[in-house]
Amino acid sequence: MAEPTPLWATPVLPVVLAALALGTAGFDAVLSASADQGRATSVREICLRAAGPLREAVRLTAQQRRRTSAADQLLTRAGVLLLPMAAVLACAVVPLGFNSVTDPDVGIVWFNAMEALAWAAVWLAGWGPNSALSLIGGYRFLAQGLAYELPHMFALTTAALGAESLRVGEVVEAQQGLWFAVWMPAAFGVYLLSAMAMAFWGPFDHPVGRDAAGGAVAELSGADRLVFLAGRWLLLVVSAAFSVPLFLGGGHGPLLPGWAWTVIKTAVVLAVLVVARRMVPTVRMDRYMGFAWMVLVPLTLLQALAVAVVVLNNRSAGMIP
Repeated sequence: MAEPTPLWATPVLPVVLAALALGTAGFDAVLSASADQGRATSVREICLRAAGPLREAVRLTAQQRRRTSAADQLLTRAGVLLLPMAAVLACAVVPLGFNSVTDPDVGIVWFNAMEALAWAAVWLAGWGPNSALSLIGGYRFLAQGLAYELPHMFALTTAALGAESLRVGEVVEAQQGLWFAVWMPAAFGVYLLSAMAMAFWGPFDHPVGRDAAGGAVAELSGADRLVFLAGRWLLLVVSAAFSVPLFLGGGHGPLLPGWAWTVIKTAVVLAVLVVARRMVPTVRMDRYMGFAWMVLVPLTLLQALAVAVVVLNNRSAGMIP
């Protein structure tokens, strides 16, 4: 039986996620600079580049906010604040080890519901400034969400089906012998794709695309821009962290305590996503939507069907009480 997660895990978890977000931003900055220059750099230069996001955060904190004509400041600020809030609320069901202190019976449903808040946040942030470019970014995120959300829900449902529970702690316990990523590879792959899309990251960065001068963030400046972009990084980290209890065995692992394995696995998933950003170009919106409906949805349905057959077979054989 896995040891319970210590009581300090839940209040510490947001701090860990924030540290992972800052570290991921630094790692991405180093890869970006190295790719631009195409040569090896010294340790000092790498450290300076890794500290780039922190310097940018300080700069945005001191920058004066600007306003567009006839902007709705209330809606804009609501969207800006709602994005990191959705990420923090989603991380409430992410166990730092095996069982979170907040482990409701419908933890997986709660996580998916918080993604709906992210939809509303990006839309409000794009609508509020009364700017065509930011509005385009908001519309793009809604269109992208329609394409990724259904296969994403099927991937979440497949993991819950394998554990026969919507409680995240029970999903972790069900992976004591074999991680779900091993016998649910399609669901795991689709989840990682949708994790990047949810954070409008990598090949799914249309909502903040350069062709629309930054899209949803085109008119944001100062602290508003900082909070919004920080929320984007937090969404990426929380999505990567949630893949650990869903598909990678949670805190299961040799020698180290459960919370350490959770952090290590989350860091590995983040590294894979950051590197994938450099390897995969931005996908055209219409092609991604066609790929999602024609390939990802049938693939996740077939994966769920295969898992259901395995679960029913194990139950009939008496392996599941």
